[in-house]
Amino acid sequence: MYNNPFREDNFRRPGWGDYDDFETTSFGPTHFGPPPAGQMPMSTPPGFSPPIPAWRVGSSGIRSCLFRNTYIWMNTGRSFWFFPTAIGREIIAGFRWSRRYGWYFRTISRNQIRSYECFR
Repeated sequence: MYNNPFREDNFRRPGWGDYDDFETTSFGPTHFGPPPAGQMPMSTPPGFSPPIPAWRVGSSGIRSCLFRNTYIWMNTGRSFWFFPTAIGREIIAGFRWSRRYGWYFRTISRNQIRSYECFR
């Protein structure tokens, strides 16, 4: 209809196939979510909440809790079950347990942790 040099037909090259083929080609991960640092736990955490320790532990030594059910007490007073899959200098990544939603991916700032306890 118009003499448009940028028409769709001008961008097709011989042997490249239709655009439908292009849309099915994968160029990398197509999903968003947790990084491949670890898998979500396959079972629910223990059915109890342990008592809060009398002393403050912070997050030092939490590396021993990798891939273990861990009960975490935050500085804010909140507490929850967590399954750490990656531990960095400033954050801990893993899965937090919710009775309503089950396990979901979460990161926690290490300086927000008051105390923790690991369980098998």
